[in-house]
Formats: sequence, C-alpha cells, structure tokens
Amino acid sequence: MKEKFPSINKEPIETLQINIGYKCNQACKHCHVNSSPMRTEKMSNEIINLIPKIIDKYKIKTLDITGGAPELHPEFKDLIRSLSMKKIDIIDRCNLTIFFEKGFEDLPQFLANNRVIVTASLPCYEKDNVELQRGFGVFEKSINAIKILNELGYGKSKEGLQLNLVYNPIKPILPPSQKMLEDDYKNILSEKYGIVFNNLYTITNMPINRYAEALKREGKLDNYYKLLKENFNKNNLNNLMCKKTISVNWLGQIYDCDFNQQINFRGNQGPKTLFDLMDESFDFDYGVAVKDHCFACTAGSGSSCGGTLT
Repeated sequence: MKEKFPSINKEPIETLQINIGYKCNQACKHCHVNSSPMRTEKMSNEIINLIPKIIDKYKIKTLDITGGAPELHPEFKDLIRSLSMKKIDIIDRCNLTIFFEKGFEDLPQFLANNRVIVTASLPCYEKDNVELQRGFGVFEKSINAIKILNELGYGKSKEGLQLNLVYNPIKPILPPSQKMLEDDYKNILSEKYGIVFNNLYTITNMPINRYAEALKREGKLDNYYKLLKENFNKNNLNNLMCKKTISVNWLGQIYDCDFNQQINFRGNQGPKTLFDLMDESFDFDYGVAVKDHCFACTAGSGSSCGGTLT
C-alpha cells in the first residue's frame, strides 16, 4: 500500500474547467460539491467576461463548464455565445433533469445549435439504483432527456453532436471496466428505451464533502481510503487530468482540479485567480497540490472527468 501520494508537475494547460455556481435542481448523495436548490453562490459577470480572454491568451482547447447545474447561471447561454467564433470544445456537465425545469425547455435546442458537448450523469441503467443516488423521478426524466437529445442528433455518430454519459458506483468500490460497462449501457439502453450515446465515462467517487460524510457515518471511510491506496497504479500518473487542467471556482480562484477546489486545497505555486492569469503570463511549470483523496484518480484503471486513464 502506498502511504503518500507522489509529487507530480503541472504541464501546459489544455482545459479550463469552471464551476459557475453551486445551485442545482437536485441534491445527489454522492455530490462532492454539496450542490442543492438552496445554494446561491454564482460566478460574477466580471469573472465570466474574463473567460474568453483567458482562452485566447493561453490557447485553451476545451472549456469544461460545471456546477451545480451550470445552466442555472443567468449568464450560461451568453458565455457560450461569446465563444461561438472560437475553435474550442465546450462541455456542459449536465444533470439532464434540468431540461424539465420551468424556463429551460429550449435548453436542448440551444446546446445543439451551439454544438456543445453534453456530458451527463447516469450512474446506472437501472431505475432503482439511479434514484437511490439521485432522487425519486430522476431516472425517467433522464431517459426522456436523452431521447430529446437524440432527436436533435446527439449521440448518433462520432462526428456529430456528442453525448457522453457518466457512471459512478453506488457503493464504495472501484468502477468496473469502462469498455465492458459501456457495451452493457449501450445494449440495455438501446433495447429498453431506444436511446443512444457516444461514450461512457466511469468515475471513481471522491472521498470528500458529502460523500465522505456519508461514508464516515456508515463507518466505511477508512476502508474506502484503504481500497484506493491498495489499488494505486503508477501508470495513471502520466495521464492525470490535473496536469493539463486548471479548475476555477465561482470566485475566480484557481485550483489544480475540481476536487481540490471543493476542499479549498491549493499549493503555494502558480496563479491564484483568473485576474493573475490576465495580469501576468504563466508557463504552469510547478507542482500539483496533492493529498490522500488523489488516490481516487490513480486507483485501478484511473479516473478523470473524461473517464478511465488506462
């Protein structure tokens, strides 16, 4: 068992991940952000207006927009419109149920019109498992949302509009093989509901915030950390998402990854805010801030916002 997470270094940044607000129309048990309908934190217009400038300055390839439900931010659509002429991939981390909230009926068409990549949580293809984790009625809404996206052309080809689904375990275990599970998802969802998607990303649950508190109450937190450390795979170190990503919270503060952001954990090197990035030029040659929760990203086949690492 590896007791201490190894040192790793930042590399030139390819992905800008922004959390534009904690408000969400759901309150999922596994949520490491602790999002809910009661949260009010949201990114200011001043910070949002910096994002296209940062993308230009550092030649960012991907903008990854998260929340909460990021679509609840009043400037969500304007931000995407402001990037329409730039050669950049835009990812919307979507919970799918947002499509059925009042005032968001046009959201699927908007995403399609702007060729936004939809990466959506669907932690299982079985109704009971999804609703145990995400709440009553979520599964049916999610299936109907995917049908709407399919009708708009999402998920039907590698070259077309991209729809990716995200799986994370219900229990404190490592995800199974991403390829095998993707095949199961595609077969079962197609047969039962007539829906399609492009890729399935398996993500290891991170032992922080709401999920860590749940494991602690159940007396399972220490065993989960033990599982992650025992399954440390050094081959995953080369592909860790945090090396080529900066994660920005609603206040414009910069972290190495979304998980570090949520526990307010950063190192002493590198830019502290988006304003620093604008005022100076950084080459991102510094150490990533690491802690025991990082073992979740290196265990087994590895884990990132884009699925397994090996």
